[in-house]
Amino acid sequence: MKTKKGEMRSVWRSKETLMMIDQRRLPHSLEVFEAKTLEDVVFCIKEMVVRGAPAIGIAAAYGTAIGIATGCGAGRTSTSLKSSRPTAMDLFHAVDHIIESARSGQNSFIAADSYCEEVVDKCRSIGRHGAGLIRDGMRILTHCNAGALASVDYGTALAPLRVAHQDGRRIFVYVDETRPRLQGALTSWELLNEGIEHRIIADNAAGYYMRAGKVDMVIVGADRITANGDFANKIGTYEKAVLAKENSIPFYVAAPSTTFDFSLASGESIEIEERDEAEVLEILGKRITPNGARALNPAFDVTPARYVTGFITEKGIFKPEDVKRFLGSP
Repeated sequence: MKTKKGEMRSVWRSKETLMMIDQRRLPHSLEVFEAKTLEDVVFCIKEMVVRGAPAIGIAAAYGTAIGIATGCGAGRTSTSLKSSRPTAMDLFHAVDHIIESARSGQNSFIAADSYCEEVVDKCRSIGRHGAGLIRDGMRILTHCNAGALASVDYGTALAPLRVAHQDGRRIFVYVDETRPRLQGALTSWELLNEGIEHRIIADNAAGYYMRAGKVDMVIVGADRITANGDFANKIGTYEKAVLAKENSIPFYVAAPSTTFDFSLASGESIEIEERDEAEVLEILGKRITPNGARALNPAFDVTPARYVTGFITEKGIFKPEDVKRFLGSP
């Protein structure tokens, strides 16, 4: 990932300390959070110091290693991390993977390093496969942030855009602001650093541009994808999928195999995280709503498979009905 301070990843290890770009401070300040304990890592995941399904999974992998190294035990470590954010599949997969590696005699930090590199390689492949869909001059809409910040390096939904741009294709990106956490600002920060032309738009402006024929494709990430192709992603994704279908716009989901949960038959079984209502009632700690007003704040919604044109994975691009056959269990 390019930043004004050079190339860096959003999550990395320094001996037995987990280092993370503090995404709460972006885009105005680039700060690094150091997590030395299991509790530190749980805090970072809960409070969105780190966010994005692959990056959460990698942080959880290192958090598991830290928990084991500091004597927390596999049970406590697993329970603490898995309860921090219940929707993202990568987190659960990473914790189980590192615990199993430790039980087989591997050093848990080295296992976490390996897990991290495997996810980065998957995202790199997603970029190569997805870039083939992007023609010169295309106008692409994305929702939430699914770039290098959300996946340590390369990104998921942004990876094809980066590769297409590096190959010399002209692209324009509509960046949903993505309330209530305004993660569109993170996407804009990444695109600015990459030199990719874009504009931030209000979430409810997407339909206007789709109906006007100014959007050629939608690409989003995912937090959990079930066996039938239903998937959970940042709240507001379902609306974009319905609008895309109505306006005959291809709708793609970019995700590594670690995001797929074949133990769930459909999206009806995905647990949706409910976050603090203050995220809706306030912006940057300043209340924007009347005193006494209350809010509801689901962090994700579920989009049925019938709205998905295809899943962009490290193994290729597949229709929802073909994903399980080609990917199998991660």
